[in-house]
Amino acid sequence: MNDDAALFEALRRISTATVTTVLMGKGLGNVWMRGPKPLRASTPRTVGRAFTLRFIPAREDVATPASWASPKSTRMAIEAMPKGCIAVADTGGQTGAGAFGGIVCNRMVARGVAGLVTDGAVRDAADIAESGLATWCNGAAAPASIWGVTFVGWQEPIGCGGVAVFPDDVIVADDDGAVVIPKVHVADVVKEGVEQERFESWVIGELKKGVKLTDLYPPTPETKARYEASKK
Repeated sequence: MNDDAALFEALRRISTATVTTVLMGKGLGNVWMRGPKPLRASTPRTVGRAFTLRFIPAREDVATPASWASPKSTRMAIEAMPKGCIAVADTGGQTGAGAFGGIVCNRMVARGVAGLVTDGAVRDAADIAESGLATWCNGAAAPASIWGVTFVGWQEPIGCGGVAVFPDDVIVADDDGAVVIPKVHVADVVKEGVEQERFESWVIGELKKGVKLTDLYPPTPETKARYEASKK
């Protein structure tokens, strides 16, 4: 098992809420993308390295059907996506046209792409859902992409949902949305996140027994001692 596989297996057991808490402790507060929501209810938590795509507002002389076949297009970018990546698309929050549709998303599935996160809209929402591509987006729109955005590049730093995303940062996405983990912090987030999840599960168990929240969280030295004893 390669390093990514081991880390990602652990991250699939760590919620985005926990990830944000751990990163907050490292001074990183702006990591949750505003806008992207699961296209399908109960989409499994998805983890992968970011493959970034950048769109700008459409301009009529360049946003044409012919642009879909140009060397700099989403269709070409998809062919460069490695298996297991998460495509992260910066549309500037444009929701009046679908930046991705059923055809390109089905090709992403065939390429082994793990998911799509965008602060813009998608079209052919039912087709995308049926494709099985785990998708987080800012709604659905019928018009084609050229009515709202122009694709200008891939694998460069972007801003998605108000968050800076660099190629190969790690994305974790679940029912609460999508979070970016800077690649230098991934191993620490896994280590601390697993422990945080374990502790919070213990707290919930204690609450169900009738213990007062004020006696559990934030944890006092006595609470920490009880928790440590429970692990033995």
